[in-house]
Amino acid sequence: MEKKGYFITFEGGEGCGKSTQNKKFEEYLKSKNVDFLITREPGGYPLCEEIRKILLHSSDDMFNKTEFLLFSASRAELTERVIKPALAVGKTVVCDRFYDSSIVYQGGARGLGEDNVRMITAFAIGDLKPDVTIYLKINPERGFERKGGADQTDRMETAGLEFHKKVFQKYNELAEQEPDRFLVVDATQPIEKVFDDIICGLKEKGIVFDEV
Repeated sequence: MEKKGYFITFEGGEGCGKSTQNKKFEEYLKSKNVDFLITREPGGYPLCEEIRKILLHSSDDMFNKTEFLLFSASRAELTERVIKPALAVGKTVVCDRFYDSSIVYQGGARGLGEDNVRMITAFAIGDLKPDVTIYLKINPERGFERKGGADQTDRMETAGLEFHKKVFQKYNELAEQEPDRFLVVDATQPIEKVFDDIICGLKEKGIVFDEV
């Protein structure tokens, strides 16, 4: 029987704790002797990391369309260079953000439209889709309070509270539209409780990592 690798993504607004939970999940997979790969968007490959610098830290003004197309270029490269090859050999791939971020941030909050984002995303990555998307849910006010404010060098974080309220609303809409794929976890809980909910939620969706 061919070994199956899962494709799992983490999503959420600012201050939701993605980095912390990603690290805990990595340690969990190691403890189960799972063959896995951790990556991120934008980034995860040398060319993609260069695009990331432009997207998050460029001091130049950028049109919303330009921003989205750069995300899509990075996503296309990461998909072909990293994600698909890993899945093809049975690895579990865990990605910090994927196309849902573009639907939410560019399609929703930036106003480019979900249909436009989905169309270009399909061109960039084909029919690749996460098996499960872990959505760490926290409202933007609480998220920025947890972080101690926005990172003034990060274009996304400094977009303003109204922008991030739209992000929050769009994430909730997506989770309601695709309940089979989305695993919604209350990110305001203590770190260990959040992680326990992630593992329990994955098991409920049929994703169990037995030691090998």
